[in-house]
Amino acid sequence: MATAGDRPRLFCFGLGYCARVLAGALKADGWAVAGTCRKAEERAQLASQGIEAFLFDGGGPLETAAALAGATHLLSSVPPGADGDPVLRRHAGDIAAVDRLEWAGYLSTTGVYGDTGGAMVDEEAPLNPTSARRRRRAEAENGWLALYGNRGVPVHIFRLAGIYGPGRNALDQVRSGAAKRIDAPGRRFARVHVADIAAVLKTSMQAPRPGAVYNVCDDFPAAPADVVAYACQLLGVDPPPLIPFAEAAKEMSLMAQSFWRDNRCIDNSRIKAELGVRLGYPDYRSGLKAILMAEEKS
Repeated sequence: MATAGDRPRLFCFGLGYCARVLAGALKADGWAVAGTCRKAEERAQLASQGIEAFLFDGGGPLETAAALAGATHLLSSVPPGADGDPVLRRHAGDIAAVDRLEWAGYLSTTGVYGDTGGAMVDEEAPLNPTSARRRRRAEAENGWLALYGNRGVPVHIFRLAGIYGPGRNALDQVRSGAAKRIDAPGRRFARVHVADIAAVLKTSMQAPRPGAVYNVCDDFPAAPADVVAYACQLLGVDPPPLIPFAEAAKEMSLMAQSFWRDNRCIDNSRIKAELGVRLGYPDYRSGLKAILMAEEKS
C-alpha cells in the first residue's frame, strides 16, 4: 500500500453513484481520486469535490491515457454495450501497463446468475443470464478476469444486488408518487446500501486477492412490496394498493420485465468470512430508517 508520502490514487472509470460514495470515503482518508465522466459540464462539479475528471463516453478512447499514470487502484462501473465493455475495448492495454497498480475492481451484477427459482446462490454457482444485457455483463466479467489471468492485472469482481441509499430509495419513490406495490408471491430480491458497497470495496483494497469474485448484498432478501410498505410506514402515509403481477406486467418496460423474470436469493457469506465485512445496514429496514433519520437532521 502506498505511504503517506506517496498518496494512494484511485482512478474510476465511471464516477457514478457508487464510485462517488467510495471516492468520498477514500478522500477523507487522504487518497487522491480521479476518474471519468461523460459530459464536460460534470467536470466542474467533480473538481469542486477535489476529483480530477477526464472525458470518456465509451465511443472513443479516454482523452489521455496518461490519466491512468500513477494510479494505485482502479475501479470500473461502466456497463458493457452491444459491442462489449468499452473500457476493456479501449484501454485494456493501458490498464495492464500501469506499473503501480495494486488493486482493480469491476462492478457487475447478481443478475448474471439468472433465475434459480428462489434458491440461494454463492459465487461458485454457474452463470445463467436470462437477458442480452445480463449476458453482456457476464462476458465483461470474463474479459476483466482474463486481464488478470493473461496479464497479471489484480482484478476483483463485485456482483452487486439492487443498490439504494440517500437520494435513491423507496422513501423517494413514495414521496414522488411513483411507488407501486406489485403482488408477486414467492419473489424476493436482494439489495444493498451504497455505503456497504463502499465498505466492501475499501476492505478488499486492504486485503487484495486477485481473481476473487464477491457477492455484495444485505442479509435479508425481501419482496419489493414489503419495502414500499415499510417506507410508507416510516413516512406515516398509507401504502399504495397491491397490484397483481399479471396486471402490472402489461405496463412494464422490457428492462423491468427482465428484473421480475428472475427469482433468486444471494449468499453474501464470502464478504464476511474472507474480508471480515460487517454490514452497516444488514436489511432494508435499518437502511431506510437511517436514511430518514439523516434527512431529518439535515
